[in-house]
Amino acid sequence: MNIQPYKTPPKWWSPKLTPWVVRLCGPLRRRILRRGQRIMDIDIRGLEHLQGAINDGCGVIITPNHSSHSDPPILYEIAQKVGSCLYFMAAWQVFDRDNWLRQQLFRRHGCFSVDREGADMRAFRQAIEILQTGSHPLVIFAEGEVYHVNETVTPFMDGPAAIAVSAQKRSDRPIVFVPCGMKFQYTQDPTDALVELMGRLEQQILWRPRPDMTLADRIYRFAQGILGVKELEYLDHVQDGTLPERVKGLAESVLNGIEQRYHVKKDDTLNHPGRVKQCRREVIKALEAEDEKTRQKAMLDLDDLFMVIQLFSYPGDYVAAKPTIERMAETLDKFEEDIFRVRTATVRGSRKVTVSFGEPIPVELASDKKQSVHTLTEKLETAVQSLLDSIQISSP
Repeated sequence: MNIQPYKTPPKWWSPKLTPWVVRLCGPLRRRILRRGQRIMDIDIRGLEHLQGAINDGCGVIITPNHSSHSDPPILYEIAQKVGSCLYFMAAWQVFDRDNWLRQQLFRRHGCFSVDREGADMRAFRQAIEILQTGSHPLVIFAEGEVYHVNETVTPFMDGPAAIAVSAQKRSDRPIVFVPCGMKFQYTQDPTDALVELMGRLEQQILWRPRPDMTLADRIYRFAQGILGVKELEYLDHVQDGTLPERVKGLAESVLNGIEQRYHVKKDDTLNHPGRVKQCRREVIKALEAEDEKTRQKAMLDLDDLFMVIQLFSYPGDYVAAKPTIERMAETLDKFEEDIFRVRTATVRGSRKVTVSFGEPIPVELASDKKQSVHTLTEKLETAVQSLLDSIQISSP
């Protein structure tokens, strides 16, 4: 996963959606998809659901899973087929890490920034305005991060549902979600390149490569080794139990310590990303302290919280449950980003992506807003997972 700066955002970037710029950049987006991400084919299913919601004049939120850095340009290629542009809610770090020209291109493509660790009312109001009066759909990746998990959704954040419910209360037109499942498949066998990467990863931690073992076994052996190092660093011992149990145990230990240090009440209803978000709010405040030691400790705590998210991104049985080339490649992609600290993992074979849109889910108001948001979030997560399950992957 990509390391992000966490602090008070330096500014807010508003959208400046410009359709002619979107059209002009079409060849560039397609070049990036083909040469950078090696996407050779986009198979689109259920496009009539998106087209119908747009034609009916609804305020539309598209909620895809987010397993790849190539998701936004893929969605734009599809949007052009229904004669539409898109708005994107994006983490402010996406803008902050790039130069002025790229920032302007993002904004002209309808992107606007959000502070995911704070109560970003400007982003919230912007999203509501788009749903109330905008003529183009809004895309929100409800998982919040690129987890490189192609076949299983990670828990959805409740932000999109909260935005939709608030927009529906203020809108004279219906607000609907269009769930979207995106699944990638190799059309060219990347095994040799993955084996080469596995050897470099083993050498990076001073291990002797083991070409005599299967790739799946080497992945788990490597994961066990890295986890053991982190357990010794944080716990002074290696835990007992299965890999998923040990991953959860280390994350819990780190989170509990930070929650106690910053007096954050543990909420058992939240998953680890939700608890990390609560903690980050308090740690970011400590970054503004006058005391240098306090600021330095806060920086270390932010690193630890990032590690918790890294741990969360590795379902301990993901490869063992189904050792496909896609699942092994995704896991190695994460290793490459985490160990070598590259911004984007190298794609090691030609791929196709299947994008499936589900039937629109209307936003219905209820007296209990909190429960309404929770129910809608669960419904969206289930719908996207069902779409992914319906996409069958065949061998390259």
